[in-house]
Amino acid sequence: MRQINVALVGNPNTGKTSVFNSLTGLNQKVGNYPGITVEKKEGVCKLSRMLKAHILDLPGTYSLNASSLDEDVAIKLLLNKNDKDYPDVVVVVSDIENLKRNLLLFTQIKDLGLPTILAINMADRMEKKGIRIDIEALEAKLNTKIALVSARKNLGFDKLKELISNYKMLSTESCCEITHIDSAYFENLEKAYPNQNIYKLWLIINNDVNFGDLNRNPIENKTQDFTPKSKSELKHLQQKEVIARYLFINKSLKATLTKDINAAKGLRASLDRLLIHKFWGYFIFALILLLIFQAIYNWSAFPMDLIDLGFANLSELTKQHLPDGQFTRLIAEGIIPGIGGIVIFVPQIALLFLFISLLEESGYMSRVVFLTDRIMKKFGLSGKSIVPLVSGTACAIPAVMASRNIENWKERLITILVIPFTTCSARLPVYLIIISLVIPDENLLGFLNYQGLVLFFLYFLGFGMALFSAWLLHLIMKNSKKTYFVIEMPDYKLPIFKNVVITVVDKTKSFVFGAGKIILAISIILWVLASYGPNEKFSKAEQIVNEEITAENLTLSAEEVNTKIASHKLRYSYIGYMGKAIEPVVQPLGYDWKIGIAVITSFAAREVFVGTLATIYSVGSENEETIKQRMSKEVNPVIGGKLFNFASGISLLLFYAFAMQCMSTLAVVKRETNTWKWPILQLVIMSAFAYVVSLIAFQLLK
Repeated sequence: MRQINVALVGNPNTGKTSVFNSLTGLNQKVGNYPGITVEKKEGVCKLSRMLKAHILDLPGTYSLNASSLDEDVAIKLLLNKNDKDYPDVVVVVSDIENLKRNLLLFTQIKDLGLPTILAINMADRMEKKGIRIDIEALEAKLNTKIALVSARKNLGFDKLKELISNYKMLSTESCCEITHIDSAYFENLEKAYPNQNIYKLWLIINNDVNFGDLNRNPIENKTQDFTPKSKSELKHLQQKEVIARYLFINKSLKATLTKDINAAKGLRASLDRLLIHKFWGYFIFALILLLIFQAIYNWSAFPMDLIDLGFANLSELTKQHLPDGQFTRLIAEGIIPGIGGIVIFVPQIALLFLFISLLEESGYMSRVVFLTDRIMKKFGLSGKSIVPLVSGTACAIPAVMASRNIENWKERLITILVIPFTTCSARLPVYLIIISLVIPDENLLGFLNYQGLVLFFLYFLGFGMALFSAWLLHLIMKNSKKTYFVIEMPDYKLPIFKNVVITVVDKTKSFVFGAGKIILAISIILWVLASYGPNEKFSKAEQIVNEEITAENLTLSAEEVNTKIASHKLRYSYIGYMGKAIEPVVQPLGYDWKIGIAVITSFAAREVFVGTLATIYSVGSENEETIKQRMSKEVNPVIGGKLFNFASGISLLLFYAFAMQCMSTLAVVKRETNTWKWPILQLVIMSAFAYVVSLIAFQLLK
């Protein structure tokens, strides 16, 4: 089957992702472009029995004049024929209500000589908005083919696939001539490079970005034929280009598009007056967050209990049906409990991504960004900083990458440094199991669950600490030029079910498999360290324990004897000695050596904390107790009583709220700042602060 490359391009908020999802469904994957941390989303769409399309969803861009790294990625692909993803055809996705603005990008891409299709999305809203388009006339004006599509109602995609299949029939001629803005300049450029696309050369010169992999001769070597312009002159020409294109677009739309300006007015304005109100806007946002966290606890309780019990039973069945030996113990006591320690949280992680997706799909998240801009400026941040900070509730890594749309370096750096304080989904497994152990599962006022309230407080605490840290950094760092915040407000719309499902499945799968690989490796290492010891106190554990029982005249059951032997082995294993070495450091926080080991291993990823404890507590275990049941029975070796009590639980929650427990985030911060200075400062300061706060909390509450 033959395959073609299709590039999906468009402005932000045109529904490009919805079109991508409609074309590819679940046949998609997300990664990074080679060498850079910009998200690369690609999928496969079957067009016919003999043809399939490899569809690349390029980062949203307003024009081909790059102002960010995301736009640079889109431009570089469209200019570089040597790239393996270089498109055979480009689909420009536009929004029916913002067609004029969207067509600027379309006319630029058309001038590159690429087969280009215009997909006008949200066509189902045309009647409601009083919009009518003469498609044939507009196709003639733009010298292209147009597909009216609706991702919500799944309309027009057969037509779009047909146009993609027949891309060779599309005209590659320009629809908007812009060389008249400086005829002499473009004539000299064409003389110097007679066999090149003139607009492509203009973009290479105008963007002044690194296109080192392009096969082109340096302009500077042709000074006898071509005289380069200064940056200010190029900027002026760029402005003239935009004006020329909009003159063409206005003329084209005036002859082909009509709009009833009185149609469907009022609803959006009424909602905006409420949702971005100076008081009610914040109140509604806080209420929505509170309801989300209540739902995460209440709706996920039953499936989590089933998963927890299922993995406990699976470990027991493995021991019963596989031959007794080290390999069986590795599977039953190391791998299964370790993986179970993360899978148990899939229901809550999926619910979190579900609610985030619903907020984004409905258009409400853009209102939150606008609303919080008033707060951000007081802390030395841009309104655009809220996007990475909110994204940080899913994962700090893409959130740090999302800070690239902040033009001011100081504001961008501060945003990067404070993002790890926001509560990411990797913290959820730690929060959820500790909260379930130390906070009563009771209701306040009959409907507000205490556990849900604590989770809400932890999210609020993390966000508050991020703002406080930003304020301190703003005072410490030198002042820079004033910046302005501009954001586009999309229309409100009902979330598309298919988009929500794809988002939840993709994000949850990435979380589970990403964490699973780390947990699997660490579980095996921990099991080995816990299953072997350096001296006779480990190898002769049975003899030593039996002698102690005899000396003390104790009468114990076989299960109690096995438990004492397993506990003795763990104490004198390699991991036991390592844990005891660090115990003096963690003991003032209310932790024992087992928790200390879990804290250290969770530097690989926060969620590893639970998997580590699951592995440690399962070593030598012969019963079907769940990880939560084993943790609830642990006794504090110093002061007695339950190890996981209110004081130690709050101490742990605060430690993970403030500590930098993610090496992947540190690596991304290093890449984004191009130095180890800032990630090392993050690690040292955040960890020290977390330790001091946890110490104070435990000493006050114990």
